[in-house]
Amino acid sequence: MAEANKEAERIVQKAEVDAKAEFIKRNEQFEKETAKTRAEVKEAERRLDKREDTLERKLDTLNTKERAVENAERQFREREKQLGDKEKQLAETLGQQRAQLLKISSMSVEEAKQLLLQRLEGEVERESAELIERMIGEARESAEDRAREITITAIQRYAAEHTCDTTVSTIDIPSDDMKGRVIGREGRNIRAFEKATGVDVIVDDTPGVVVVSAFDPVRREVARRSMESLIQDGRIHPARIEEVVEETRKRVDKEILELGKKAGMEANVPGLNRRQLDLLGRLNYRTSYGQNVLRHSVEVAFLCQVMADELGLDGEMARRCGLLHDIGKAVDHEVEGAHPQIGSDICKKFNEKPEVLNAIAGHHGDIPAISPFTPLVGAADAISASRPGSRRESLERYIKRLEQLEELAHQFQGVKQAYAIQAGREVRVIVDADKIDDKSAIKTARDIALKIENEMTYPGEVKVTLLREVRAVEYAR
Repeated sequence: MAEANKEAERIVQKAEVDAKAEFIKRNEQFEKETAKTRAEVKEAERRLDKREDTLERKLDTLNTKERAVENAERQFREREKQLGDKEKQLAETLGQQRAQLLKISSMSVEEAKQLLLQRLEGEVERESAELIERMIGEARESAEDRAREITITAIQRYAAEHTCDTTVSTIDIPSDDMKGRVIGREGRNIRAFEKATGVDVIVDDTPGVVVVSAFDPVRREVARRSMESLIQDGRIHPARIEEVVEETRKRVDKEILELGKKAGMEANVPGLNRRQLDLLGRLNYRTSYGQNVLRHSVEVAFLCQVMADELGLDGEMARRCGLLHDIGKAVDHEVEGAHPQIGSDICKKFNEKPEVLNAIAGHHGDIPAISPFTPLVGAADAISASRPGSRRESLERYIKRLEQLEELAHQFQGVKQAYAIQAGREVRVIVDADKIDDKSAIKTARDIALKIENEMTYPGEVKVTLLREVRAVEYAR
């Protein structure tokens, strides 16, 4: 019992010691946490105090601004009132001045407005002339050199013959006896020939010549060759005529197809349909102002390719557009409509690309361009058609164009004289120096050029040269 009591006392004492130690430890931990919390509370109080100071400063600033706005509003109202008074005074003053001016000038308000509008119109016209001159100068500086370089390069890299063969429609007859055999008894041979070929045969008093007339150039060529074969053979009767015409027609059709294939190979345009090749070959017998249309199409194809290469475009596509651009002329006497639209409709049947169709239909500006190849074809077409010697016109049409050029120029105010020179490539206009000044002369020249573009049809371009001079003449007596 004594040992147990001692053990119990020892355990109690140890427990008390451990409890005190744990108490001290817990107390220290509590004090640390309390100190930390107290520090955090102090930091929060410090931040709150700082924020409160900031808010007070902002409130003071807002109060200051509010007072400034109130002062500005008060000043604005005062100024508005002053402006109202001044506007009333100005209106009264203007009324008095207007009445005084009307009294002095003896003019009504409408007359004064008309005079002012006339002065403004003159000033605007002069300013527009200056603006046009400046804009044209800037455009020429950047575009003229590049365009000239591309055009010259294209022309130099492809130089075709300037002249071309015309369609022959006369046949030489060796003797009057042969002419009688061509006519036949009571004209039966001529009637059979006309029926088989679809042409008109004209036999007149001209010695040694028979004229073959037809609108279709291929039909006329078949008739010409058939007549030459019959004259060489000497056997001329209706049955022989039909036989020779049929043989000649097959031979011409074969040559037409070969011409189309050669043109496609020369222009390096693959994948053309047989019908397209046939139409291209028919262009060899078509002329435009004396220019062979097939050779013109091949030339346009190469010019398009050269200019496309200079501009970084697809040269193969450009060649295709150029070669096919006038294909509608092969059947324009059979199908109603203009040859650009006819050619576009034909090529559409053979699944040509939209760029090609647009270039064919729009190379004369009939429809808007959707690709850069369309203006290229138009430019190449103009280059090929306007080269010296490439085309020729009838004398009547030539004279009519010259007269029309002069008449268009005379329609403008201030024009004294107008002369068409350089075979219709230039119109020289002389204006009255008292009615047109130097600035207006530039605008007048441009207006004349635009009127010529809109109202006339001509190959190449027409240069408008406007001359203005002041002459002072006196006589000493």
